[in-house]
Amino acid sequence: MLAADLGVFNRGAHTVSVRKAAIWSGVCLGCAMAFNGLVWWWFGSERALEFSAGYVIEGALAVDNIFVFVVIFSGFGIPDRHQHRVLFWGVTGALVMRAVFILVGGALLQQFHWMMYLFGGILAVTGIRLMRAGDQASSPAENPVIRLITKFMPVNDRLSGEAFTVVENGRRVATPLLLALVAVEVTDVIFAVDSIPAIFAVTDDPFIVFTSNIFAILGLRSLYFLLADIVTRFIYLKQGLALVLILVGAKMLAMDFYKVPIVWSLGLIITILAGSIIASLIWGTAKRPEVSTSVDGELTSASSVRHATTP
Repeated sequence: MLAADLGVFNRGAHTVSVRKAAIWSGVCLGCAMAFNGLVWWWFGSERALEFSAGYVIEGALAVDNIFVFVVIFSGFGIPDRHQHRVLFWGVTGALVMRAVFILVGGALLQQFHWMMYLFGGILAVTGIRLMRAGDQASSPAENPVIRLITKFMPVNDRLSGEAFTVVENGRRVATPLLLALVAVEVTDVIFAVDSIPAIFAVTDDPFIVFTSNIFAILGLRSLYFLLADIVTRFIYLKQGLALVLILVGAKMLAMDFYKVPIVWSLGLIITILAGSIIASLIWGTAKRPEVSTSVDGELTSASSVRHATTP
């Protein structure tokens, strides 16, 4: 799917239309449903429901990811025609990192059962912090990884086509496209810390955890272009995600005392997330990320990144 997406259907820099994004979102969802049918056929209904729960959790967190991506692309001044390339390589890196996280997490849970309580506690605390957090988004220039890169590599304020780096005066220089890619990768790592333990709360099968993650991540690019203009209307989604993380964390903490049926877990997760989205559409007001601009309208965060570490 990745190879077909970038190598066949999306060659060259261009703006992804809402129609194309909707088609690809449907293709990704259809592939996930077809695979879930195979899981049902191979392993039974219990594993299929676990896959569905993991896919829904990861998909919901992906929507929250989209808001962060909007801030990143706005902050670094990445035009629409180059965003697909950044997300392609960002998702490719995310697949590798997710695989490592899941293998390590699964091995830890098999060797040390008490790690389940640690994961549950992390999820519950994360949910509480998310519930209490404000809506203000931090500038991409403040990302410590970005600041570290700028200490060792000069940054060009302007884009150079689709290049992540260029050579200027004999030196390798990073473009805003590279900084945006790094910011996307760091964002996925942060979200993976929440999402992977959350899926381990509904299943202890690493295969189900990995595949539900992969199918949700594969649909992230097309989902971004489909929802980027309206995701800021989902102002209550953060509270819905926070409640899901708290409940999933509580489920992990109580699993040795009471096992919640997977049907109940899936139903409750869908109800909370759907309710938060519906409430946002009915009563919410869109909040656009605030990004400083120069007089001519060009976004200035890339410049601020370059000079952030200048004495």
